[in-house]
Amino acid sequence: MIILGLGSNMGDRERYIKSAISELDKQSKITINNISSLYETKPVGFVNQPNFLNLVISINTMLNPYELLTECLHVEHQLGRVRKQRWGPRNIDIDILVYHSHIIRDEVLQLPHPRLHERAFVLIPLQEIAYDLPVYQGLTSKELLQTMNDVDDVVFYKKINLDFL
Repeated sequence: MIILGLGSNMGDRERYIKSAISELDKQSKITINNISSLYETKPVGFVNQPNFLNLVISINTMLNPYELLTECLHVEHQLGRVRKQRWGPRNIDIDILVYHSHIIRDEVLQLPHPRLHERAFVLIPLQEIAYDLPVYQGLTSKELLQTMNDVDDVVFYKKINLDFL
């Protein structure tokens, strides 16, 4: 299972997310399997900014984790992402959350995503597409959510389907 998290809190947030998914889908070595619903979420870290739209997608790919990261960064760049402030406003953000059972901890990539287990805005949509599969240290998204307090900060926004691809 390979899971990507996408988020946007600038401009036409939904359009940016759909455009990012479309650009990923154009890559011949990436296949989009499933898309969660969109959720509106309060910002984390730097909180003085607009709310985000977030979702997660599951993919298949022939790319290794580093090649996939390069492709995600390329799509962000194509869509005009400018990195000014950590956890600051952004038109698009694409994170690799899970890449099968790979564990990587280096300066370039950390898998699974190091804050996956702390973020309801990732775990709630992840429940939709990962079901009862373990996503972090043998725990499911449902089990991880049971330890969190900020689940009310994640509000269903709308259902998305693959028709736009």
